Amino acid sequence: MIILKYSLPILCLLLTGCSFLSSHKEEKESIPLVEYEHTPENIQPREECSTVSPPERSEMALYMDSLGLINIADLDSSLVVKLMYTQADNFTGEVLYDNLTEAYLHPDAAYALIEAQKVLKRLHPSYSLIIYDAARPISVQKKMWNVVKGTSKYKYVSNPNRGGGLHNYGLAVDISIQDSLGQPLPMGTKVDHLGVEAHITDEIGLVHNGKISETERQNRLLLRKVMKEAGFRALPSEWWHFNFCSRDVAKQKYKLIP
Repeated sequence: MIILKYSLPILCLLLTGCSFLSSHKEEKESIPLVEYEHTPENIQPREECSTVSPPERSEMALYMDSLGLINIADLDSSLVVKLMYTQADNFTGEVLYDNLTEAYLHPDAAYALIEAQKVLKRLHPSYSLIIYDAARPISVQKKMWNVVKGTSKYKYVSNPNRGGGLHNYGLAVDISIQDSLGQPLPMGTKVDHLGVEAHITDEIGLVHNGKISETERQNRLLLRKVMKEAGFRALPSEWWHFNFCSRDVAKQKYKLIP
């Protein structure tokens, strides 16, 4: 009797709990699932990948490309290029490059020039080499020669009828140094000055005679140090002109640019 007396309430509790759990489960299962709808407000527009097209190359640049020459700015964009023969403000008084603004060199000379820029940056991080002329087709050399032949300036220009010079192989560069403000360092004369003041053979004498200053001589020495360390050779009559190799080597190993 005692067992029946206490088992009946326990049975009632068990039945009540099962009923509660069953109803709670049904309520939970009856909650509708809400599907997230993508509205125009929810969708963020996908940003398209913007690609900047490289500047279109000139006809002369494409010609240089076809010969296997290298645009030096493609190797190092920190180099400054201001080709002096794209304007009439040069010793010829004429525009010699009417469709070329890029400086090209043979790969051997181009990579050496990149090394020269690295040397300069190690010494003076805010300085940069500035290129005034580089590879020059023999057709342009003929225009230049026609201006000086028969004058006292002929000795400064290689005769195209005798094979031209190292510019015509893409193995020479006319160059200087630009400071942090974008100004060329003073070198005593303008680039392209055809006269004794541009010679490097007696610069101490030039300083003594007041033709150039000591600061300008030191700037020339810096330029020569940088270029020589990269493998270039200075031209005695032009402080800005540097050859990658001798003319004999050029004739043996390289091709003229027609």
